[in-house]
Amino acid sequence: MVRIRFVVMQLVCAVLLSACALPRGAALQSEILTEQQSETPGFQVVAVTRESTPLLAQWPVTGWSGHYHWLPKDKGPDSGVILTGDTLDMAVWESQENSLLAGVGSKMTELPRMTVSENGTVFVPYVGDVEVRGMTTGAARNVLQSRLEEIAPSVQVQLSVEPGRNNAVDLVGGVASPGRYPLDSRATTILSVIAQGGGIDPGLRNPLVRLQRDGRGYDILAADLLRTPARNVRLRGGDQITIIEDDRSFNVLGAAGTQQLVYFERDRMSAMEALSVMGGLQASRANPKGILVLRDYQAKDLKPGMAGPDMRQVVFTLDLTSADGLFAARQFQIHPGDTLLATESPVSAVRSILGLLGTLVGVTGTVETL
Repeated sequence: MVRIRFVVMQLVCAVLLSACALPRGAALQSEILTEQQSETPGFQVVAVTRESTPLLAQWPVTGWSGHYHWLPKDKGPDSGVILTGDTLDMAVWESQENSLLAGVGSKMTELPRMTVSENGTVFVPYVGDVEVRGMTTGAARNVLQSRLEEIAPSVQVQLSVEPGRNNAVDLVGGVASPGRYPLDSRATTILSVIAQGGGIDPGLRNPLVRLQRDGRGYDILAADLLRTPARNVRLRGGDQITIIEDDRSFNVLGAAGTQQLVYFERDRMSAMEALSVMGGLQASRANPKGILVLRDYQAKDLKPGMAGPDMRQVVFTLDLTSADGLFAARQFQIHPGDTLLATESPVSAVRSILGLLGTLVGVTGTVETL
């Protein structure tokens, strides 16, 4: 019996001396932040507070451009302009006898249909080439009438425009029926064309609408496009539209509700929102004073002082046990590629030791009973 008690006491001492060696699902905060006391630290440690968050917001954005760029609010008139490939039907009214334009015994002449050339002009008899591309129908009529008045002062022009074959858009992917879709009118909107294509693929996670126009790209989350009518811009011939998944993400590790790759659900996501999305913290394991955000910067981003990071690798620390820390977590933005680490609470290690001690005591009692 004495021998068994002695063995148990040896085991207890061994457990107490090797408490830090007990298996844990996440690191202790002290184990990670000890690096800042090193003479040659491998990374920079920055505390996130309400006072520091405005300064940290000015630091370079990592993982993406920082925001999605979309077309400005559609004003309307630009969508009704004449484009290359459009067809113009023009009727000329002339009250004078022996007019160059009107036929004998007629006051009105319909000119042959005119197609807007690649350089934006149409050819008018007795006048020559007239530039009309980029004009509204009314503006083009005034220009044509002004040019014709040089040879027929009393002339009046009637003009109509029919969109040409170039007045179509390509719906590349992310819908049920991709393909080339003609624009029924100058007022056709992007959501209208997406609807013609069968709507956004419901299997896409957090879909992103991408528009290519005149060599430039524009992006907007589908949820924002549907939510804001002013962003439902009118399309132009030659536009290309594709719908893809928003692939921006961050990693979640440690004593959190989940340990996985988490995708962004909106343009921006604060640390508090990220904690909510990842399922919160494990109450029995996590250290609310030790929420860490690990981030990599590029060499060109380094700046002295609080104007930017001092080192390429930075660990931001958040303390959720104070009002200051909670407000700071609502303001501090998570970047794509970040790692959000919930460190292990020291209390969980003590609980593991006590649990093991209880098991050992139970074994001793069983031996004594025997």
